[in-house]
Order: sequence, then C-alpha cells, then structure tokens
Amino acid sequence: MSQPAESPAAPETAPKPKPAPLSLRKGARLAVVQALYEMEISDKGVIEALAEFEAFWIGQEVDGVVHPPAETAFFRDVLRGAVEEQRAIDPKLDAALAKGWPLRRLEVVLRAILRAGAYELMFRRDVPARAAISEYVDVAHSFYAGDEPGMVNAVLDRVGREVRSTEFGIPAAPKKG
Repeated sequence: MSQPAESPAAPETAPKPKPAPLSLRKGARLAVVQALYEMEISDKGVIEALAEFEAFWIGQEVDGVVHPPAETAFFRDVLRGAVEEQRAIDPKLDAALAKGWPLRRLEVVLRAILRAGAYELMFRRDVPARAAISEYVDVAHSFYAGDEPGMVNAVLDRVGREVRSTEFGIPAAPKKG
C-alpha cells in the first residue's frame, strides 16, 4: 500500500503582507510631524527635511527605533503644504485655541501636530475631516500620555467645523450677494 505524499513543510516565516494604504498614511503623518519639529528646532528648509526623512527616517531604524513606512507622495504633500500654507493655517489655529493660549505658546511637537492636521482639514478635501482629526489624535498619543491628545481633538474639531461645516452636519452659510 502506498502512503499519501507528504505536503512540503510550510516555511517557518511567511512573507510579511504589504502595509495597507491607511497604515502608510499613518506613517506619513507621523513623519510629517517629526519633520516639522526637526525643521523648527534646527531651521532646516523643507527640501532638506524631505531629503533627510525620505533617505534616513521613513521605514528605517534610527537609534534603535524602527520608524514606520510611509506613503511618500502624501508625506511630501502634507509637509510642503503645512509649510507653504502656514500663514493661512496659524490664524485658524489661534482662533480655535483658548483665549490667552496663542499657537506660539504651545510646545513645538504640539504645534507641528496641529499645523499638519489643519493643513489636511483646510486643503486636502480628499481626506474626510473626521478621519484627519482622528489620525492626528492618534499621532498625539504617540508623543503624549496626558491631556494633549484631547486638546488636539478639540482644536482640530473646531477648525474642521469651520472649514468643512457640511461634513459635520452644519448647513453651509448662505452666500452674501
């Protein structure tokens, strides 16, 4: 009697699945915040920051920390946009912050999170407002264990309700004419 042929043994380590696009965007958002922070504390320009992060940070191990892979085009757009549109973004954030707490008083990482989130809310209509807010709250949790993520949520929610009111069920204001 013949025995059935044994199937070949499964490899001990299966290939890792490619990250889903959403997780690549999460990585891009985290990298944007880190790059904005780096730019502010070192006076680097956007071109230098883009080159450095794409070559040495995104998806790389740095000082024992593995940085997540990222959607490069999204990273570039949000970083460039947050820098180029800062004059439009900062007044929106100042208006959304509590009186007596202008953006310049906030810690550098918090400013970076808020600027990147506000850029997406104001200029990336392809990203749902609530998704952008949630993503930047998650980014804030990467850096803070206290009240800061709640503040990020509140500030970006105020900005989102102003610039994308219909996504929050607020009727658009009638146009003056």
